[in-house]
Amino acid sequence: MKRLVWLLWAAPLVAGSAPKLPPELQGVAIDQKLNAQIPLDTEFVDQDGAAVRLGSYFERGPVLLALVYFRCPMLCSQILSGVVSGLRPLSLEVGRDFNVVAISFDPQDTPATAREKRDEYARRYSRKASVSGWNFLTGSPESIRAVTEAVGFHYRWDERTKMFVHLSGIMILTPEGKVARYLYGVEYQPKDLKLSLIEASHNKIGSAVDAVLLFCYHYDPTAGKYGAAVMNLLRAAGVLTLCALGGTLALLWRRNLREDRRALERELQT
Repeated sequence: MKRLVWLLWAAPLVAGSAPKLPPELQGVAIDQKLNAQIPLDTEFVDQDGAAVRLGSYFERGPVLLALVYFRCPMLCSQILSGVVSGLRPLSLEVGRDFNVVAISFDPQDTPATAREKRDEYARRYSRKASVSGWNFLTGSPESIRAVTEAVGFHYRWDERTKMFVHLSGIMILTPEGKVARYLYGVEYQPKDLKLSLIEASHNKIGSAVDAVLLFCYHYDPTAGKYGAAVMNLLRAAGVLTLCALGGTLALLWRRNLREDRRALERELQT
């Protein structure tokens, strides 16, 4: 039986700086479509089974958007846990200053699974506060596609593992429904969230950021190893790390050499 692991590789989003993805992972990406308008008229079903219009969640200000699926065994839970941990220290409050909207990109998810996840993460955020502002939505393939394409979220179904292969990240949207900022990974610093939400509340669009690529992929416990694609990525990441360390050591060596040379020149002058 296969089980999933999610942390594979972290690399900057700079052309030519990262090796090409293997076929198994190609097409899985989060494109930064800053200032893109999301379809506010798109209809979904909330955790209570009610039909809702996406635009109704923008009346309180900006929106933190998380694209996940509620039956995901690992990565999506890490994303939502990271959102809760990053939001708890803020003076800004969910439901008062902004909304959290988690949309499942799995059409098989139901309002029941959405409600279970909503209750779990809303209570983690605050056992004293209400669940107001925490919105977990399911929808048709057409509604899901309209949103994921608008924000540049690309994923695929892996028939072998019966799981979705996707990346981790969240989006901050302005009250007008435009993409203001992308935050990658599964841990979100409170200061980054606060700044992003405040900027978005004033309809300010942020700049592109480096991407930390966290994939879902499979591990074979019977063989005790990752798939070939994973190993190639890890090897490539190792080479990049060694190159970075080598470059740092070279810079330090050159700096020390210059300092020694200056000291010798001062001694000769005296």
